[in-house]
Amino acid sequence: MINFELVLPLCQNLDVFALEDGENIYLKFKIKMIPISDNIRIQNKPIINYWLIGINIAIFLWELNLEFRGELGYFIKNFGLIPAQISGAITNAIYFNPAAWVVVVWRSTSVFFSMFLHGSFSQILGNLLFLWVFGKTVENVLGHGRYLGLYLSAGILTGITQILMEPNLTLPLIGANGAIAAILGAYVMKFPQAKIDTVMPLLIVYIPIDLPAYCYLFWWFIQQLFYGIGSLNIPPSGVNPPSAVYWAQFVGLFVGGGYMKLKK
Repeated sequence: MINFELVLPLCQNLDVFALEDGENIYLKFKIKMIPISDNIRIQNKPIINYWLIGINIAIFLWELNLEFRGELGYFIKNFGLIPAQISGAITNAIYFNPAAWVVVVWRSTSVFFSMFLHGSFSQILGNLLFLWVFGKTVENVLGHGRYLGLYLSAGILTGITQILMEPNLTLPLIGANGAIAAILGAYVMKFPQAKIDTVMPLLIVYIPIDLPAYCYLFWWFIQQLFYGIGSLNIPPSGVNPPSAVYWAQFVGLFVGGGYMKLKK
C-alpha cells in the first residue's frame, strides 16, 4: 500500500478529493481561488476604497491609451520606480554634486506615483479584486483617514524596501501590490476567521465555497506568479522583475497586520 499525505494546516476548508485505485491513492484539490465578498457587515460607505479603485482603473485606461500611441515606455520610465536612478542620484549628491539632491527629490516621487501604475491586466484585476473584497471592511474599522494613510504608507514603505534590496535595478517597479498586501494583512489580523465567499473554477464549472480569511494570505503571494499574464508592451525591457517585487510585499503585509494589532 502506498500512502500519500496532504498537509493543509491552515486552509483546512479547501475541498480535497481522494480517489483510490487498487494500491494507488490520488489526491486532487482545487487551488484557483477567486474571492467575491466577506460576511462582515459594514456600517459606513467605503468612500476611500471606491476612490482608490476608480483612480487605479482610470490610470490603467490611460496606460492603455499610451500603449496604443507608443508612448507607454516613456511614461513608465518617468513615473515608475527605478531603484538605480534614485540610489545613483543619492550617491552623486553625497559625494560629488550637492545640486543632485534636486534629482533625488524628483525621482523619489516615483515611490508614490508607481503604486498607481500597473503592468498587466492580471496585475490590476488581481489587486483591485482583493481591494474590493477586503478594503471596504478595513476602511470601516479604521475610518477613512487612517485607511488611506495605511494604504499610502504601506505602498511607500514597500517602494523604499525595493530600493534597498536592489539599488542597482534598472527596470521600473510598478503596482499597488505592497499597499494591497497591507490591507490584506490588516484584515486577517482583525478577522482571521471571517468567511470569504469564494468561487473555485473547475473547467467551466464554478464551485461556490466559504474559506477563512487567513487562507488568502497564502493565495495572495501565490497569485503574484501569474501577474505577467496580459502584460502591456512596455519598452525597452518590461517592468517588475520577480525577485524585488515579490519579496518586498512582505513589508506591506507586516505593516498592515502590525498596525491593526496595535489598534487592538
